Amino acid sequence: QVQLVESGGGLVQAGGSLRLSCAASGSIFSINAMGWSRQAPGKQRELVASITSDGSTNYSDSVKGRFTISRANAKNTVYLQMDSLKPEDTAVYYCNARIVQFMNIRANDYWGQGTLVTVSS
Repeated sequence: QVQLVESGGGLVQAGGSLRLSCAASGSIFSINAMGWSRQAPGKQRELVASITSDGSTNYSDSVKGRFTISRANAKNTVYLQMDSLKPEDTAVYYCNARIVQFMNIRANDYWGQGTLVTVSS
């Protein structure tokens, strides 16, 4: 019953910026963590950024210093601000969330449908 809705993907020139948004909805009791991963053709899916309920963040080395993840807990929403974009950042970006639902102690992982980010040189 949980759904993640993403927005903000598109085409941008190298050196530009994009801001991705992801809102979780459904039978949500709490969200332990949210994050963003990406996958380019012929490559493995890579977790690029995550944030926990207390605000602790983690970034992959490839995006550290350029991307910023943030969370609006009251809206069950996570953002990814992407600055100084490079052509190698081109990929499908996926939102994910670790969610505890009502009547369930165990947390489960949910994923969005993905949104394409294309960076031109």
